[in-house]
Amino acid sequence: MGFLFRALLLTLFLVSHQTQAQEFNSSFSSNNASSASATSTTSTTSSVARRLAGKCNWFRGTWVYDASAKPSYYSSTCPFLDPQFDCLKYGRRDTAFLKYRWQPFSCALPRFNGLYFLEKWRGKKIMFVGDSMSFNHWVSLTCMLHAWVPNSRTSYVKTNSLSSVTFQDYGVQILLYRTPYLVDLVNENVGRVLKLDSITNGKAWRGMDMLIFDTWHWWTHTGRTQPWDYLEERGKLYKDMNRLVAFYKGMTTWGRWVDRYVDPSKTKVFFQGISPTHYEGKEWNQPTRSCASETQPFFEKKYPAGVPLSWVVVNKVLARIKKPVYLLDITLLSQIRKDAHPSKYSGHHGGTDCSHWCLPGLPDTWNQLLYAALFA
Repeated sequence: MGFLFRALLLTLFLVSHQTQAQEFNSSFSSNNASSASATSTTSTTSSVARRLAGKCNWFRGTWVYDASAKPSYYSSTCPFLDPQFDCLKYGRRDTAFLKYRWQPFSCALPRFNGLYFLEKWRGKKIMFVGDSMSFNHWVSLTCMLHAWVPNSRTSYVKTNSLSSVTFQDYGVQILLYRTPYLVDLVNENVGRVLKLDSITNGKAWRGMDMLIFDTWHWWTHTGRTQPWDYLEERGKLYKDMNRLVAFYKGMTTWGRWVDRYVDPSKTKVFFQGISPTHYEGKEWNQPTRSCASETQPFFEKKYPAGVPLSWVVVNKVLARIKKPVYLLDITLLSQIRKDAHPSKYSGHHGGTDCSHWCLPGLPDTWNQLLYAALFA
């Protein structure tokens, strides 16, 4: 009964905030918004993102086509680029997706300077923690940095759970810890158990100078692609539960971990935000399409699908964390980029990939936003 009551309360919260989130989506996309209205608080939920973003809200703006724009790096020259994201190598011929530049409404996004980044973080450890969206993000950053110091000595280690790129001349180590849920997934006698209130893996994240977290995509998996047999909370097993409720519980556990183990004087913490997918064209009013046939962003003022409820959950959890966590609020600016996925142009997927992003491509903008958050 207690579990059902808590689930009901969360469901009611999500429904009550859906309209507010949709209003934020509408105001986000308006190119006619003034600087004052672009930074005003339009809802309780969105105020969290703005507060964490600082004086300039980097995450509200528009995509501007720049015919003279060049990518942050070239796939042929980055030794860390994974075939999964190398769209140009695997047959993509249109390159317009590389010509769009993110322009915030109320300020200018600073130019990414990889040499400055490496100098400022000399001798430091940076870790991405999460699912394959973290992998996408991590590869982008390492390629962007390498483009600035192509002759610098580097080492590259890649495993299933922990990978790293080290820029040896600067002592900067950029790690990737693969964990799709952040909370623990454990093999037990009953089967594979997703423990909503346990993060023993967090021991590997401690001692970092910067942590960049991400999770969501695997919470929605069902059937053969679902990697767990049971959910567990407070010692009780559940065959299934509402996935948003489960996500909220797992994120809350992660938030408690941050409050308990992160020392803000030593470690900066970011949450990447919810990376959207574009499998269903009905989300942008073209129900017969997917990302496979898209070569341009969505240009209307309001994205028809609205803000995902997972975004609402993230903001709710971040609002309750006592330690400083900066939200890289990439959701809405990425929703518009239905054109930026690998689709069939991937070295890993036989089908259509509308989850991940081509590299070079959209995640490079995420790293420009990370750069702005660190140095602007």
